[in-house]
Amino acid sequence: MIRALRTDSTHEDFKTLVKALDADLAIRDGDQTIFYSQFNKIDLIKNAIVIYEDDKPAACGAIKAYEEHCMEVKRMYTIPEFRGRGLASAVITELEKWAAELGNTKLVLETGMNQPEAISLYKKSGYKIIPNYGQYIGIKNSVCFEKPIA
Repeated sequence: MIRALRTDSTHEDFKTLVKALDADLAIRDGDQTIFYSQFNKIDLIKNAIVIYEDDKPAACGAIKAYEEHCMEVKRMYTIPEFRGRGLASAVITELEKWAAELGNTKLVLETGMNQPEAISLYKKSGYKIIPNYGQYIGIKNSVCFEKPIA
């Protein structure tokens, strides 16, 4: 059984999943993780999702304010043993719903070139590649996306 929990960054299961994400990114991106880590602090995230499969924390994601009527998707991760089951799609769908409920009309996000699964997920979910924004301008490893939400 799959269940989504809306929480914040203080939730222990969310923090555990983010630690696994950071370990995965350290392998994929090596020294580049030092640059990215400054933008991935979770201490102020008020909107986080944890997806449970059979009561086991399996996937997560979060949104945070970016600009007026726009939030940024952050900290998306699915534990390897739970991949291929649609859990990441469930996270992104829940985040989109929550962002819309909060009065937003658009989501933006950044992912890395070394994360082909993430790039594929976002394209499949209706996100369009945009020029790199904010702190990602000029960063060759970054791929930025946006999606209007209702």
